[in-house]
Amino acid sequence: MLLQGQKTSLTRRIPPHVFFFVSAVFHYLGPSFAVLLFSTVSVLGVAWFRIASAAVVFAVWRRPWRHFTQMPWTKQRTLLALGVVLGLMNACFYLAIARLPLGTVGAIEFLGPITLAALGARTRRNIAALLLAIGGVWLLTDVRFSGQPLGFLFAFANCAFFMLYVMLGHRIAQDGGAAGIDRLGAAMLIALVTITPLGLGGALPALTHPLLVLAGVGVGICSSVIPYVCDQLAMARLPQATFALLLSLLPASATVIGVVVLRQIPSTPEIVGILLVAGGVALHREVEAQPGKQARNKATASERRIEAKNQKKGTTIP
Repeated sequence: MLLQGQKTSLTRRIPPHVFFFVSAVFHYLGPSFAVLLFSTVSVLGVAWFRIASAAVVFAVWRRPWRHFTQMPWTKQRTLLALGVVLGLMNACFYLAIARLPLGTVGAIEFLGPITLAALGARTRRNIAALLLAIGGVWLLTDVRFSGQPLGFLFAFANCAFFMLYVMLGHRIAQDGGAAGIDRLGAAMLIALVTITPLGLGGALPALTHPLLVLAGVGVGICSSVIPYVCDQLAMARLPQATFALLLSLLPASATVIGVVVLRQIPSTPEIVGILLVAGGVALHREVEAQPGKQARNKATASERRIEAKNQKKGTTIP
C-alpha cells in the first residue's frame, strides 16, 4: 500500500501535459515500426501482435480481472465496449497505414471528434473548426483517393473508432489514473478476444521466429502500453476540452514520424491538408456543462460519499 501511495504521489507530481506528450510520440512511433514488419508478417498479424503483447503486459502488471469482476454491470458494459473498439480500431488503423502514409491516416483520425464537437455546440468557432478539418481531409483524400480507395475506407473506419475510444477512455478515467489503468488492462484483454479471429492466422507463421516475436512485442509496448497508459494518466487530470485541444499535435507528430522513420515525404497539398486538420482540432471547443448541472452533479457525488460513510457505520440516510 505504501509503495502504491508513493507511485501515485510520483505521477501526481508530473504535469499531465507531460504524459500527453509522451503519448503523442509513441502513438505513431510504434505503428511506424509496425509498417517495417509488413514485409514479413501480415497486416492483421502485426495488429494481433500489438494487442496480444499489450494484453500480456497488462495481465502480469495489473491483473485487471480482479477489478472487472467487482464492477457493476454498467461499468463492465463500458469496458466491453472499449475492448471491442480497441480491437477493431487497431485492425482498421493497420489496414489503413499499410496503404496510405502515416500522416494522412493520422489527420483523418480527427475528423470524427471535430464533427461531434460542432454538432454538440453549434457555435461559429466549432463550425469554422469543422470546415477547416473537412477542407484538410478533402485535400488529403483528393491527392490519393484514385489510387487507394480501400485505404481511405479503413482510415475513416479508424476515425469513427478513435472517436469512440476518446469518449469511452474519458469514462473509465473518471475515478483516477490508477483505476483507469486497471480498467484499460481489462479492456485490452477484451480487445485480444476481439482481434484474435481476425489476426491470429496471420501471426502464426511469425511465432517460430524469435526476432519477429520480439519485434511484435516491441510494437505492442510502444503502441498500446506506453501511449494508452499515458492517455489515462492525462485524461484523469485534464478536462476533456483541454485534452481535445492537445490532440491537434497528433497529425503533425504522425507526419514527422512518417518522414523520419518511414521516409514518407508529404507533398505540398498533403502538408496543407494536415495543417488544416491540426488547426481545426486546435480551434474547436467542447460543450461546457451548465452551472446548474455542475451543482447537481457535485451534490449527487456528495450524497454518495455520505451514504457510503453511513453504510460503513451501519446506519442509513433518513
